[in-house]
Amino acid sequence: MDFSTYQNGARKTAVYPEAAKVIYPALGLSGEAGEVANQVKKILRDNAGELTEERRTKIIDELGDVLWYAAALASDIGISLDDVAAANLEKLAKRAGDGTLKGDQRK
Repeated sequence: MDFSTYQNGARKTAVYPEAAKVIYPALGLSGEAGEVANQVKKILRDNAGELTEERRTKIIDELGDVLWYAAALASDIGISLDDVAAANLEKLAKRAGDGTLKGDQRK
């Protein structure tokens, strides 16, 4: 599946008021990213640092929710996930070329 297909499919399941456009998916994205972090935390707390298949499945589920909210937010601001991904790779390539991929060396 590609990003455009996913984004179009996700849009069909977006059920929130027009007045909540941008705000709803931005808040949902934040919350779901927290859920991903919570599952990773549980690897340490509950699984002695081991990524179990059950935990992996839960992380994948939460990442799917992150992707849905990212797609909804991108749609709400009028951009495709393909363009978001391309811009991100371009930014990272520039940082790699500048030697600023890590630390506080960003320009």
